[in-house]
This record gives sequence, structure tokens and C-alpha cells, in this order.
Amino acid sequence: MALAPDIIEQLARARADLRMGIPIVLQGAEPVLVLAAETLTAQRLADVLALGGEPVLAITARRAQTLKARAYDGDLARVLLPEDATPVWVQNLADPADDLRAPMKGPLQCARGGDVAAHRAALQLCKTARLLPAALVLPLPDARAFAARHSLTALDLAAVTPALAERSPLHPVVNARLPMEVSEAGRLHIFRPEDGGEEHYAIEIGRPDRTKPVLARLHSACFTGDLMGSLKCDCGPQLRAALAQMGAAGTGILLYLNQEGRGIGLANKMRAYSLQDQGFDTVEANHRLGFEDDERDFRLGADILRSMGFSAVRLLTNNPRKVEMMEASGIDVAERVPLKVGENRHNAGYLATKAAKSGHLL
Repeated sequence: MALAPDIIEQLARARADLRMGIPIVLQGAEPVLVLAAETLTAQRLADVLALGGEPVLAITARRAQTLKARAYDGDLARVLLPEDATPVWVQNLADPADDLRAPMKGPLQCARGGDVAAHRAALQLCKTARLLPAALVLPLPDARAFAARHSLTALDLAAVTPALAERSPLHPVVNARLPMEVSEAGRLHIFRPEDGGEEHYAIEIGRPDRTKPVLARLHSACFTGDLMGSLKCDCGPQLRAALAQMGAAGTGILLYLNQEGRGIGLANKMRAYSLQDQGFDTVEANHRLGFEDDERDFRLGADILRSMGFSAVRLLTNNPRKVEMMEASGIDVAERVPLKVGENRHNAGYLATKAAKSGHLL
């Protein structure tokens, strides 16, 4: 039926359900029930345990390393739940906030062997829902009937896996003139993804020649730095310096991508900040949370540039990874333009870590 939601729309529903603490069903060779650890309640855990079977807590290999849990599956571990498991026990494994005060969380027993495609998809769904990457997963033989009986979102794993690997197409919504302090000849373009995710923006300065490399910046949203003037990062100064440079040049494109906290979302970014207050650097904090160093997808920027008619840029960045991803996505980087601003006593260590561990040219 044409009115039925397709897999992209079903994924959007699934993410919303997980954020609200509602279970979802993944149907594959070994169908499972999935709940996000972060939003797990005592009642829902009791209901899951009452179903029988052997539920596991799926966590990423990064988080497993901190917990000294065996990641037999390479990129993830499946921690067996004890009989007296509580939501607090589950969430303490998922969230590192209490790791230093109560480091002894094991020994943890982990499952090995069998198909983990559903567990992998569950973790990716948690990540893209901007939740902690940890999911309670229970084998569910009669999945389709169970989902229908309890009005749960049920997804076909064979369709979910490729859909999660693809980035959602972006479409222009509207653009309008926007006079700014740096240039009265400003225009704001709004782009919306098909999957119901966050919109992304392009700020066009002047009328750039589409046949020549345009001065461009891929800027990831930073609520704390861009809006609040945070001294813990250099994002706000970079944003303002890039716009000022484009204003002085008369033309430019600043892509404002809603990938807060290197793609982990503002709540998880604040969790990382809390870990930094405990003495961990920015990369270590991400790993303890279960994320990679950087979860952003800069191909979004290439998609927007192409849709606006640009094929080459002079890229304002200190991050070689942005250059590599632009080139790999078919956008020629004619020049890397350094953007070294905003260092202070609060972010000196953060910048040093970016240079040492993430390869930034600082």
C-alpha cells in the first residue's frame, strides 16, 4: 500500500520510540526485541525478564574496553544480564559517569558466537537517536505476532542494515536574503533530510562564481561555543573568523551542519565534558561513552555544495579528514586555508589532543 511507511520512515519511528523508552522489534534470521539502555525503566525491564530467554546488554567495543568486558564480536560486546539485574545496573554499564567512584562493575560475562547483525543495528539506532550506544536485546522467536500484539514498531533487519549505512538525501527547502554583520549580501539556504533528521544550513556570502573554487567552511554546530561563548573549544572563534574572512573576500559558503559534539549530540557532549572534568581528554571521554573519536559525516557538506552548483573549494579548516572526505566525495579541494583562532588557557589541552590524536594541523 502506498500509504505504508517505507524503511526510512520506519527508522525515524524506531528512533523516536527508543528515545521514549518504547521497545522495537528487529526481524531477521534471529528476531529480537530492543530497548535503549538510557531510557530503560524498571517496569519495562521487569516485563522483558518475564518473557524468559537470555537478554544481553549490547555495548560498543570502545565501552567494553573500559569495562574490561570481552568484545568477542569485534566491534561490540554482549554482556549477559544477572538474574537480579536492575535498570540502575544496566545504566551504570552504559553510562561512564560513575566509573571512577565505582570502578568494579564485573567480572562481566559476555556471549560469543551466533549472529550479531541485530545487535549491531540496535547500537547504530541508539547512536543516531543521540542516545548512549547501549541496548538491551532479547531473542524473540514470534517477533511479528508479538510486535502486532503490543503495537510495537517492527523493522526488517535486511532492510535496516543497508538503510543505516546510507546517508539520507538532502533536499533544499527554502532560501532567503539575510543581511549580516560581516556582509549585507548574505543568503541562508535550508536543507532537510528525507529521514526526518535535523536540518542543515548553507550561508552564502555574495554571489560566488560556480566555475571557480569557492572559499568554504564546513562548520559543525556547537551550541556551547557558537552561542554561549564557551572557552572549552575554539568553535565560536572559528565560526566568526570564517564568516569575517568570507565577508572581507566578498564571497564564500559556510555550511552549518547539525552534528553537535562531533556527531554524538549535545547531551552526550555534556557527558564527555563531565568526564573531561574527571581528567580524561576529549578522545578518551568519547571512548568511555562508547563512541569513536569523531562520529560526524562530512559527506553531507559535499552533498550540499554539489546541489548548489559548486565542484571545487578553498577549504577553511585545520582538519585533514575534511579535506580527504571532500575529495572522496567528488569535491575538489584546490587549497586548504588554515583557521587558527580561539586558543586560550581553558582549551589549550583540548587543542593539543586534537593535534596529537585527531591529526588536526595546529
